[in-house]
Amino acid sequence: MRWLVFGSYDVRRHPRVGVLVEGLRAAGDEVTELNVPLDLDTAGRIAVLRQPWRLPLLAGKLARCWTLLVMRTSRTLRQRRATGSGPVDAVLVGYLGHFDVHLARLLFRRTPIVLDHLVSAAGTARDRGLAGAGGLRDSLMRAIDAAALRRADTVLVDTAEHLDTLPAAARERGIVVPVGAGADWFAAGARTAGKCWTGERAGGGRRRLRVVFVGLFTPLHGTRTLGAALAALADDDSVEVTVVGTGQDHPACRQAAAGNPRVTWYDWFPAGELPALVARHQVSLGIFGETTKARRVVPTKVFQGAAAGCAIVTSDTAPQRRALGEAAVFVPAGDPLALAGALRELARDPDRLAGLRSAARHRAAEHFWPATVVTPIRHRISRPGQPNSAAPTPPPDGSGASTPAGGTLGSTPTPAGGTLGSTPTPAGGTLGSTPTPAGGTVGSTPTRRRG
Repeated sequence: MRWLVFGSYDVRRHPRVGVLVEGLRAAGDEVTELNVPLDLDTAGRIAVLRQPWRLPLLAGKLARCWTLLVMRTSRTLRQRRATGSGPVDAVLVGYLGHFDVHLARLLFRRTPIVLDHLVSAAGTARDRGLAGAGGLRDSLMRAIDAAALRRADTVLVDTAEHLDTLPAAARERGIVVPVGAGADWFAAGARTAGKCWTGERAGGGRRRLRVVFVGLFTPLHGTRTLGAALAALADDDSVEVTVVGTGQDHPACRQAAAGNPRVTWYDWFPAGELPALVARHQVSLGIFGETTKARRVVPTKVFQGAAAGCAIVTSDTAPQRRALGEAAVFVPAGDPLALAGALRELARDPDRLAGLRSAARHRAAEHFWPATVVTPIRHRISRPGQPNSAAPTPPPDGSGASTPAGGTLGSTPTPAGGTLGSTPTPAGGTLGSTPTPAGGTVGSTPTRRRG
C-alpha cells in the first residue's frame, strides 16, 4: 500500500497521527507525509469558539498552511510521476482535519480519502461548556462535522461509542481504530522494566507510591475530582504525585490540593522527555470526568501509560474496560474518595501493584503497538489483488526481543530507520484524547512547582 498522510496536524501536540504513520510503515506500507502544522494550539482554537472575532486569525493561519500544502502536493506528485512511483492508494487526513479534508478532496479527486475523526467539533464544544445542545454554536459545530464526514470515503474513530454518535451514512463508512501508543512509549517502558522506581521514604520505612497525571485540565479529565483526591491524601505520606499540565480546571485543582505537600506540579513538559518521565512512575492516572464525552473515550494517556509499564487507575467506563480488561484499577467517575482509596491500597500492596504493572505492559504489547492498531485500516483500504495480512504483535516482556516490525525494543534499528531505545519516534508524547501539555515547553525547561 502507498499512503499519503496529509494536513495541518501537529504530531507534537496530537500523537495519534504519529502512531498511525509508525504503524503503517512498520506493517510494510509506503508512507509519504505532506504536513504543515497549524500554529494554533488547543487553547487558541477554543478562544475562537469563545470569541468569534478571532476567526480571522484562524482563517489566516489555515490559509498559510493550505498554500504550502498545495505547493508541496504539486511538487510531490511531479516527483512521483518523474520517478515512476505511481499514484498513492489512499490519503489519510490527520486528526483535527475538519477543514483539511475539504482541501484533500479537491487535490485528490479519484483517491480514497480516510479522515481520522478522533473528536467531533460539536462534542468538544459541548464537553467544554462552550455550546449548549441546539444553540447557534452547537449547530455550527455540527455543520462543520457533517461537512467533513461527507468528504471522507472512510472515517476513523477510536471507540464503538464514538462510532454510534456518527450520522447513519458516516457510520457505515466508519472503522474503530484504537489510539494506541508510539514506539517511544514502549521503549521507555522497556528501559525501566524490572527497575524499582521507589519514591521517598514514608512512615514505617516504606517507600512512597509514585503516581503521575498528565492532562489539559478539561472537564473530560475530571481534574476537580483529582484535586479533591489529592486533598484527601494530604495526611497520608504513602503517596507522592507528579502533575503535568494546565488548562480550564487547573486553578480549581491546585486550590483543592494546596494542602498536600507531596505533589509536584509542572505547567508543561517537553514532548520527547515525557515517555521517560511517565515510565519512572509506578501508577499513571487516566480520566475521571463525568461528561458524556468522558464516557465514550479511551484517553491517549491510558494507552501510553500502559506501554510505559505503569499500573493504570482510571474511571470505570465501558470503553476503558474493553480496552484494558483486568490490567487496570477502575474507580467511579467523579468520586475523589474512591480515587484516593485506590491509591492508598496500591501503596500498601506492592505485589498487586507489580501484577498490575506487568498486566498493563502485556496488554499494551498485545493490543496498543502501532502496527497492530492500524490493522483494521489496512484491511479496509487495500490495493486490488494485494494480500493484506494482519501485522503480528510485539513481545510482551520488553526485554529487547524482536518486535513485529523486525526491530527491537532495545537498541536495534526499527523499520523507520531509528531505534526504539535511543531516538524518540515522531509520535512525540501527549496524553489524553484531546491534545495535552506534552507538546511543548515553558521557555527552554519545564516549569516546576512543589506543593
